[in-house]
Amino acid sequence: MGKPKTQRALKDNEAKAVLRMLRISPQKLNLLAQLIRGKKVEKALADLEFSHKRISGQVKKVLESAIANAENNHGLDTDALVVAEAFVGNSLVMKRFTARGRGRSSRIEKPFAHLTIVVRQVEEAA
Repeated sequence: MGKPKTQRALKDNEAKAVLRMLRISPQKLNLLAQLIRGKKVEKALADLEFSHKRISGQVKKVLESAIANAENNHGLDTDALVVAEAFVGNSLVMKRFTARGRGRSSRIEKPFAHLTIVVRQVEEAA
């Protein structure tokens, strides 16, 4: 049986984008998620643009998708958006084998991950 899957409903001032089956370990992807979490979207895009991580281009695409969802689907102001949540989930792990010395073999694990980014519109304090 297991626990029932409950989805958190988005508030009126939020929008999200999800990228599934990213070919990177969740631990490495979480480093980039921590980099952008809580920042304004312009600053987060700039940080991802100049990041040296291999996967930063894909993360930037997901963030741009979340911004486009906020603007087109929810009618939010893109200048007042903040990355409210950026979290990583585990996905499948491909198991492969490679040859080692003395006729032996060892297992190589190739993990995948899911990335979810939620942006929220905040009101500026005057």
